[in-house]
Amino acid sequence: MSSGNDCRPQTLTKPALSEKEAAELVDRVFGLNVSWLRPLPSYDDQNFHVGVSGNNNGAEGADEYVLKITNSADSREPELIQAQTQAMMFLSAQGFPSATPYLTKDGSIMSLESGDPGNKKHMVRLLNYLPGTPVAKIAPSAQLLYEIGKLAASLDKALAEKFHHPSVKSLHRGINHGDFNDYNILVDCSSASPENPQYRVSGILDFSDMSYGYYVFEVAIAIMYMMIESPDPLGVGGHVLAGFESVVPLTAEERGALFLLVSGRFAQSLVIAAHTALLYPENKEYLMITAKTGWKHLMTMFEMGQEAVEKKWFETAQAYMHRAPAPSVGGC
Repeated sequence: MSSGNDCRPQTLTKPALSEKEAAELVDRVFGLNVSWLRPLPSYDDQNFHVGVSGNNNGAEGADEYVLKITNSADSREPELIQAQTQAMMFLSAQGFPSATPYLTKDGSIMSLESGDPGNKKHMVRLLNYLPGTPVAKIAPSAQLLYEIGKLAASLDKALAEKFHHPSVKSLHRGINHGDFNDYNILVDCSSASPENPQYRVSGILDFSDMSYGYYVFEVAIAIMYMMIESPDPLGVGGHVLAGFESVVPLTAEERGALFLLVSGRFAQSLVIAAHTALLYPENKEYLMITAKTGWKHLMTMFEMGQEAVEKKWFETAQAYMHRAPAPSVGGC
């Protein structure tokens, strides 16, 4: 688990392995022969998309993986990384589109390794690669937003009711994914019609910000991130909320806090990203994704006011109670 803040400032702990070092790590720790490898964007860990052409330990496996090298600060808490990884394995077994780890040569789900220029220790995992397009790259329909809200609630409910780990400790509390953002949700197109594509969620990424907290935190985070790229940002919340409440209804107190929680998440993300971009200008483009539209959305929310925004969200959510949502997520 974590504090639930995916926007924590980077410290000088981010791994800095070269592609050659990363490929050698995959061979040495996991016994796989790397045929190609390319960096993936990340906040304070280092990730690589890895293609393999066979393996050295005789095991069968997929051809593509994600090598995840955890920053040295988080690597000092192996029990938390283990809990995150076991939660991913649990969710995959429950039918959720979550990645699972490829075991090391000694049969472990992770390994503490050194190798970057500072010789710091980093926890290393190799996860199966989940294909798909980030939600950020498409125009999500109302139905897809509903399905994303429903998925967030279903995931949290499954973790709260069935997942047990020593690291996991209500007004209405459970285990939250903590970072249901538009780059951590993958979709694929289940329709051959380019005029009317039908999307479904194909992957859920990045469990490093799992936390134990109120369910309303999860729906607030999801609403905030779904607003980022939307042409109708203030219309997003009602669809996500309706999907979430189809599984986990919020209390009156939680609904009353939703506007401030969404606003707070915007403020947190924007301020910390701006600070971190000053420290790590080479990663500015990735760090400032939210800022491209986030400040505008936050100001619009406050100009419109809490009462009007909540009225829009709650009336949209209420409308779902009078109609059955479509069985598949809709075209864009």
